[in-house]
Amino acid sequence: MSVLTIILTIAISFLITVLLSPIIIPFLRRLKFGQSIREEGPKSHQAKSGTPTMGGVMIIVSIVLTTLIMIAKDGLSEFSSSTFILLFVLLGYGLIGFLDDFIKIKFKRNLGLTSKQKMLGQIIIAIIVFFILDRQGYNTEVALPGTDLSVDFGWFYAVFLLLMLVGASNAVNLTDGLDGLVAGTASVAFAAFAIIGWYHQLPPDLIIFTLAVVGALLGFLVFNSHPAKVFMGDTGSLAFGASLAMVAILMKLEILLVLIGGVFIIETLSVIIQVISFKTTGKRVFKMSPLHHHYELIGWSEWKVVTSFWLVGILCAALGILIEVGI
Repeated sequence: MSVLTIILTIAISFLITVLLSPIIIPFLRRLKFGQSIREEGPKSHQAKSGTPTMGGVMIIVSIVLTTLIMIAKDGLSEFSSSTFILLFVLLGYGLIGFLDDFIKIKFKRNLGLTSKQKMLGQIIIAIIVFFILDRQGYNTEVALPGTDLSVDFGWFYAVFLLLMLVGASNAVNLTDGLDGLVAGTASVAFAAFAIIGWYHQLPPDLIIFTLAVVGALLGFLVFNSHPAKVFMGDTGSLAFGASLAMVAILMKLEILLVLIGGVFIIETLSVIIQVISFKTTGKRVFKMSPLHHHYELIGWSEWKVVTSFWLVGILCAALGILIEVGI
């Protein structure tokens, strides 16, 4: 893949998102699709109540259009199974998030779909993806990054894939709590996989999709950075978390996702630690979880928390690239 194609993919996706924003944001505002802020959250967040949400829709539209445009440009008249799977995961998890956001807005409450309903939808999509891969004789070996060692997971790969898709989608969803936090950290993570994919000369359509996500998230960041004019909602966070995991799976970099997506892992662990500690000892380890709220409550500004987490994300991505590429 040429450098020109890389730049063009990011630029087109960025521009589509930026051009859609002035159309979709006022539309969401007219429909009164505003964010409901949970009462137990930081008091400073109450001012964000009513900010248009479900902005993930315009990011997803941008990614799909850019992927189709660039694949057609490169003369790939037929989609590969990888393209189909990536778009299926993006749209499938995006639909779950859309329903969750819509119910929250329609009934004016913080909780949309129940946890069981949301989990069921995520699992069904993961199972469908596994069956598609299995019919193609997909390689069930999982490599240890930076080595020639690998382990064949066999039938357990189905469970492993399910855990990755469901886990990553929920991890990114948990992280989506501050202006620009997910848009910044996720764009860095996708960029890391794009660099590795380009270095290893992986299928162009796989890299094109990954670059399209980077461009779309950066375009969204123009309107989502503090103070945010729009939120991506579960429509975006669930879709991008699952897509990130799917990219790692198709690139056979499953284990590396833990490092490159380090911010999302840390955020999720903070919630798990908080729950276990409170249930077993009655005490909280953090002032509030996920972790980004803890730093807010000890006096950090929202912008300081977000930029600090971006920096951690960049370091995790750089380390992941270093391990895999060795440069």
